[in-house]
Amino acid sequence: MTRQIRTSPAACDQSLHQAYDTALLDLDGVVYAGGRAIGHAVESLAAARADGMHLAYVTNNALRTPEAVAEHLGELGIPTEAAEVITSAQAVARLIAEQVEPGSKVLVIGGEGLRVALRERGLVPVESADEEGLAAVVQGYGGPDLAWGRFAEASYAINRGVPWYASNTDLTIPGARGIAPGNGAAVEVVRIATGAEPQVAGKPLPPMHRETVLRTGAKRPLVVGDRLDTDIEGAFNGEVDSLLVLTGVTDAEQLLRAEPRHRPTYVDRDLRGLLAGQPEVVPAAEGFRCGGWTAVALNSGVLELSEDDETGADGAAGRDPLDGLRALCAAAWTAAAEGVCTLDAAKALARLGLQ
Repeated sequence: MTRQIRTSPAACDQSLHQAYDTALLDLDGVVYAGGRAIGHAVESLAAARADGMHLAYVTNNALRTPEAVAEHLGELGIPTEAAEVITSAQAVARLIAEQVEPGSKVLVIGGEGLRVALRERGLVPVESADEEGLAAVVQGYGGPDLAWGRFAEASYAINRGVPWYASNTDLTIPGARGIAPGNGAAVEVVRIATGAEPQVAGKPLPPMHRETVLRTGAKRPLVVGDRLDTDIEGAFNGEVDSLLVLTGVTDAEQLLRAEPRHRPTYVDRDLRGLLAGQPEVVPAAEGFRCGGWTAVALNSGVLELSEDDETGADGAAGRDPLDGLRALCAAAWTAAAEGVCTLDAAKALARLGLQ
C-alpha cells in the first residue's frame, strides 16, 4: 500500500495529551539542553501526566544509563522511573544479542550506558580489540572526553573482520553552549578508517521503534522530537504521529524544506503543544490559511505570507506566528510534493520572527 504524502500539518480538536495515550519524548533539545530543562518542559509534562498521559523518554544518546537519566530528570523536577527511559544503547544491545552467542565479548566504544545495556542482554563488555573471541564492536556517544584512541581501537577490530554496530548516527547533539558533534560524527571517523558500514539501531531505524514499543506497550503513541532526520523520520517509519518542537536543532526554514519522511504531523514551539489542540490549515484562494495568516507559493519562486483583513479579538499583532508557519508548511510541502521545497521563504519567516 502506498503511503499518502503529507502536504500540510494536521489539525487536532482535542489536546494532544488527550488524543494519544503515550508521549514518546526525545530528551536532548526537547526536555533539556546541556543538562538544563528547556522552558515550559517541566510544567507541561507534569500537567500531561496528571491528566492521564503516559510519558516515556526515548533517546539516541547512549552515554548514560536509564537510571542516570531518570535521576537527572527527577533533579529537574520531572519524576521518572528508570523503566520509563528507553535508550539507543538498549536497542543496539538487543540487536547484537540476537546475532551473537550468549556471553559473547563486545568491544565498547562509548560510555556506561552501553556497558549496562550489554550486560542486561547477557553480553560481556570489553575494552581491547585484542580480546580473544571478540564477537562485536559497538559504538555509542561517549561524551566530549572520549579519547581519540578509542576510535583506533574500534578500527583495529573492524579491520580484522569483527562485526560493527552503532547505537545511532546523529551527527550533532545540542548542548548548553550550542551544537556539538554527536555519535554520527564519531562513526564517520571509524568508517573512514575501515571502509566498513555499521548496523545501526537508533532512531529513525526499526530496532529503536521496536525497543520502544516492547518497553512501553503504547497503543496510540505520539512521538515528540526536535530532529527531522531521527525523531520525525522514526515516527514516519513506525507509521505513528509526531509533534515537532522548535526548541532543538530544527529551525523553521529546515521544516519548510522537509522531504515527505521528515514532515511532522504537528508543529509547535515547545512542550506546551502537548496540552493544546492543533489548528486546521485550510485551502484559501491559491494558497493555505491558518489562524489569520495566508501562505502562497508564487510562480516567481517565493513563498509569500499575508495577514487576513479581519482582525481577531487581540488584533492582528496578537496572531500566533506558529499559525503562519503552519500555513507556510502547507504551501511549501504542497509545492514540493514528493521532493524538497526550493522556494525562497526568507521574507515570510522574517515577518514571523522565525528566520
